[in-house]
Amino acid sequence: MEYFQSNVYLVGFMGTGKSTVGKRLAKAINYRFIDSDDYIAKKEKKTIEQIFTEKGEAYFRSLEKDFVLTGHPEGGCVVSCGGGLITQEGIVELLKKRGTLIALVASASVIYERVKNHSHRPLLKGDDPLGIIKKLLVERHPYYAKIPNQIMTDFRSLPDIVGQIKRLIK
Repeated sequence: MEYFQSNVYLVGFMGTGKSTVGKRLAKAINYRFIDSDDYIAKKEKKTIEQIFTEKGEAYFRSLEKDFVLTGHPEGGCVVSCGGGLITQEGIVELLKKRGTLIALVASASVIYERVKNHSHRPLLKGDDPLGIIKKLLVERHPYYAKIPNQIMTDFRSLPDIVGQIKRLIK
């Protein structure tokens, strides 16, 4: 099966499966997998949580934008993008120009079940992580709504999700 040489960008809220799906998809289509959060953490020599704590969310978002502009090859990659990346002005349009943009979507309750034991989620610090997830999903909905390729990951197998993406990009 032949695929485009441009990149495939997976966006979506935390816990929707971007890294897991991205790794499997990259292997299936013989592309390189890049996780924007991992790239940023390695470049900064800090965890994402440390970056948020020490320099704030705005600084982190600027690092994400730099990554999109200059931090990865122009083709042959499956890129897992940080959950808040698309909230930045012009990012959705930029990603669409650079490759195929796909949003992975999940319900708040499924996201919570997937991330509740992850202590490295700086945006979920607080007494009501499920409430924070619901609030952030509402805030980010207008950004995700701009993405025509949306794939629900609730209660679906990894091969099923990867298969759907492969059909979208061939």
